[in-house]
Amino acid sequence: MHTIINGISLAYDDRGTGLPLLLIHGFPLSRSIWAPQLTALQGEFRVIAPDLRGFGESDAPDGPYSMDCFADDMIGLLDHLGIDRAVVGGMSMGGYVLMNMLARYPQRVSAACFMVTRAGADDEAGKERRLTLAREVLAKGPRIVTDAFNTILFSSRAGEGSSALSAEVGSIMARTSSRGLAGGLLAMRERPDFTPRLADVHIPSLVIGAEFDQAIPPEESRLLAEKLPHARLVIVPDAGHMAGMENPAVVNRELRLFLASLPLCPS
Repeated sequence: MHTIINGISLAYDDRGTGLPLLLIHGFPLSRSIWAPQLTALQGEFRVIAPDLRGFGESDAPDGPYSMDCFADDMIGLLDHLGIDRAVVGGMSMGGYVLMNMLARYPQRVSAACFMVTRAGADDEAGKERRLTLAREVLAKGPRIVTDAFNTILFSSRAGEGSSALSAEVGSIMARTSSRGLAGGLLAMRERPDFTPRLADVHIPSLVIGAEFDQAIPPEESRLLAEKLPHARLVIVPDAGHMAGMENPAVVNRELRLFLASLPLCPS
């Protein structure tokens, strides 16, 4: 499905009924990564998975892009769907969008799931790497990002079936607009440190890390869970950064348990 949000065409899936769950993908990906979760959860919950602006089938307008902009789009989508409050899950960069929503629209988030993400901002070296990569992708195309990210998205111990998953994710990245990729990199570069605000997140939270995550080590997930007042931590075994695709049985089970523990919130 598509709708116009904040002047652009935003693509999204909206399946099932009941407690609404908004799933926000990471960089440099699209909503298609949530296919295992949509399939598993749509029979019990209302699962909404959008493509962020610049990614997937959503428009990729000229910048600037920012976490404010991504969060505003998510709120606009909830408004379009008539949802006052939703459980929001964010994977990696999607977690940064979730943190922005918690800072600026806390009344719209009934519970939060932080998946393979971190609260801290980039250090100066990290900011420089993002800026350099953004410039390169605009000059040379998406393959620059595909080559940079494909080796760190999956567990180094991935077994049978990993080649197919890697090819699928590589195809997602290769089809992404250079404007969107550069915009996402610069948005992540400028995001603030959310760590000081974690103590103010007084809603139920689930933190999902991955045992062999090469992009965001599980120590980051442990730090998140320690600083959130009402969080439960899960470290997904035998998975890397793409935990929801690499070990969907565990991720789906934990999401289902978390959602089932929450009171129904008005949509």
